Amino acid sequence: MNNCRKDQQLGVSSSEPLKVIIIGNGPSGICLSYLLSGYTPYVKPDAIHPHPLLQRKLAEAPGVSILDQDLDYLSEGLEGRCQSPVALLFDALLRPDTDFGGNVESVLTWKHQKERAISHVVLGRNMPGGAWHSIEGSMVTLSQGQWMGLPDLEVKDWMRRKRRGLRNSRATAGDIAHYYRDYVTKKGLGHNFMSGAVVTAVEWGTPEPSSSGAEDPRPLFQVSGFLTTEDQCQQPFSLYAHNVVLATGTSDSPAQLGIPGETLPFIHHELSALEAATRAGTVSPASDPVLIIGAGLSAADAVLYAHHYNIPVIHAFRRTVDDPGLVFNQLPKMLYPEYHKVHQMMREQSILSPSPYEGYRSLPEHQPVLFKEDHQAMFLDPTGLHKVFGVSLVLVLIGSHPDLSFLPGAGADLAMDPSQPLSAKRNPIDVEPFTYQSTQQEALYAVGPLAGDNFVRFVQGGALAVASSLLRKEARKPP
Repeated sequence: MNNCRKDQQLGVSSSEPLKVIIIGNGPSGICLSYLLSGYTPYVKPDAIHPHPLLQRKLAEAPGVSILDQDLDYLSEGLEGRCQSPVALLFDALLRPDTDFGGNVESVLTWKHQKERAISHVVLGRNMPGGAWHSIEGSMVTLSQGQWMGLPDLEVKDWMRRKRRGLRNSRATAGDIAHYYRDYVTKKGLGHNFMSGAVVTAVEWGTPEPSSSGAEDPRPLFQVSGFLTTEDQCQQPFSLYAHNVVLATGTSDSPAQLGIPGETLPFIHHELSALEAATRAGTVSPASDPVLIIGAGLSAADAVLYAHHYNIPVIHAFRRTVDDPGLVFNQLPKMLYPEYHKVHQMMREQSILSPSPYEGYRSLPEHQPVLFKEDHQAMFLDPTGLHKVFGVSLVLVLIGSHPDLSFLPGAGADLAMDPSQPLSAKRNPIDVEPFTYQSTQQEALYAVGPLAGDNFVRFVQGGALAVASSLLRKEARKPP
């Protein structure tokens, strides 16, 4: 007997198409929901932007919302730490001189104009905030705290009200997850969000002519999946929409080494496995070393976590320590002292030299070859020799791929290079730069890491581009 209750909130199956479905409730999805809820950005009448060219362009259209202006024209000539012109534009409006260490206030003011709202629903597996709820709460964010904020609610103001402080101008992952959840509540967006929703299929086509014979030329998407209710029942849903926005991020599917033994029970691909093993006592200062594979920030976080609990570590990575592609060689030391500490350990505690520290050994330029059931890990060293180490636990932290298995062909046809795997850094979804609409499928949009924007600071520009595009579509619709 099925004891699951019907959850009327989602409208389990609806044949009446929604205007927009957003898949993913992280920072990108939250920001887009804010913009689609009628919150409209205008330039403050007395604001002077420190960028002279941008200031001149803004002055040409006083009283006109940014959403109604030509984003291509406004963003022309802007430079910064991002490839997306719209992301640079929105960042420049929200944080005018942040890259130069300044703290000039945003030149934007926000008006809630309900008549401009576009009905939408945001589907997410977790609570609003997405993958931020899966990160160990005490981890400090890579970006400065002020860069983690969403429009019209600064992180530092929110933390002040919560009597929390920034650490070296950065926040903890737990604080940021709480901030995103709070943002949805404070801005009155909660009715648009459906947590516990897992999308299993998105299909599209052209709708059939209506009974009146009129044909709607717009694509129609069917989004199917299941909703996990509070009593842990899974309830299927099927919704239709004229526009779908992909905002799922890239943390769904950890990258694999693809070597024998990787499926053994002591091999893991998430930092949370080390946290659980530490709590359970299966790894301890007296156990065999934990093997951490990878040279990115997730691997560094694992090293720092193990170091904090005095758990011995073997740290293997395929690059040289001084490879300019290593993220540590791109981070300012003053802002990121803990990551530079890991980088120093990687350099000074190589297996090739005596270790000045206890409990850590790095294996630069070592390629993992095989894991054995007796907790042995085999490597190929730079000289071509095989080396074997006894380990208690293995963490493979070499990045992640977006899981778009719910799309036809897992979304491969949408990538910039369809012959290669989809990757946020190397092969994102190919989108139009000023609308973020897929170049391959009308009315399908992608924002955030899926579109190549990998920092919260810059994902908001994609949301601005999508909102602007959708508002123009609404304006063009016949009465």
